[in-house]
Amino acid sequence: MAGEEEAVFATQPKGSGSRNRKTSPVDIPFLFVGVLLLACGLATYFCGIAFSVIRLVLQLGGRFRTWNEVIIWYSGIPSTAGVALAALDLALLFPGKRRRSRREGLASVADRHMVVALTAYNDEESIAEAVLDFRNHPLVQRVIVIDNNSLDDTFAKAKRAGALVFREEQPGYGFCVYRCFQEALGQGDTGLIVLCEGDCTFRAADLDKLVAFIDHADIVNGTRIVEQLRDYTTQLSTFMYYGNFFVGKLLEVKHLGRGTFTDVGTTYKLMRRASLERLLPFLSPEINLEFNAHFLDTALATGERVVECPITFHPRVGVSKGGNVNNLRALKVGLRMMWGLCLGWHRADA
Repeated sequence: MAGEEEAVFATQPKGSGSRNRKTSPVDIPFLFVGVLLLACGLATYFCGIAFSVIRLVLQLGGRFRTWNEVIIWYSGIPSTAGVALAALDLALLFPGKRRRSRREGLASVADRHMVVALTAYNDEESIAEAVLDFRNHPLVQRVIVIDNNSLDDTFAKAKRAGALVFREEQPGYGFCVYRCFQEALGQGDTGLIVLCEGDCTFRAADLDKLVAFIDHADIVNGTRIVEQLRDYTTQLSTFMYYGNFFVGKLLEVKHLGRGTFTDVGTTYKLMRRASLERLLPFLSPEINLEFNAHFLDTALATGERVVECPITFHPRVGVSKGGNVNNLRALKVGLRMMWGLCLGWHRADA
């Protein structure tokens, strides 16, 4: 069946990239636009309230009072428009969007063997353990490690542990993940591909959970937003935990009817080969730490079916180099994720 899907894709116009790239007018994300308008209206309203407090403390009247009233009154325009658009989408369009998101059946995956691709940067303390963990799983055919210009012994330790190791000279998480995809697709004897990290925050045992959902999706994305499954000593702080959940819900609102999403930052996911082949031309490796949000947004926009699966999350071995270094850096990455979801994706340096 995977070959049949590839044949269908090959008959589409160049650049289409999915089963059905043409978007119906009723698929306009009214709820997403409505939420953004409501947020703008509420932000304007609270600015007006703050202005009122300052004005009263400083005893400013006259034109300051007039400006204050204008700000508060006109904040109702985007708020009202936002509520109207959200109500329209939820009440009238949502059922149709849900039906269209399930317009095609998925063939079950008979051969569940997979290739695992791990990103790595200065992970000499953890990479051998991560490689061996995945290599010992009965469904894993081989493990690939992409070393993104590590300055330590990551490359050699990954190789000694039995991985196929490649060096990606372009710095940045997006380039590293993109190379993972390219090298994994080059291993043509498995229909399933796994993306993960080499820092031991994720474990091979969860592959059994991910693969249980693959008959229902093109991509199974792990989610760390389950209290009982995450260790409390990880680098995922409370701020990052709820920030991920918030951006996940923003993604869900944008692609209403296409799934439930709670974690846009996880780097652990299982994909059908045919799905990744369709998706790869639309991904930009220049996008850095927010690449996973870009990946999910692009996958949903191009018609791939994405399902979330709860996974365990463990303390990393070594020092974090990604968006979880501290809350400030996580905030910057989160804001870039929201910018990308709202206004389009472009390169943003860490």
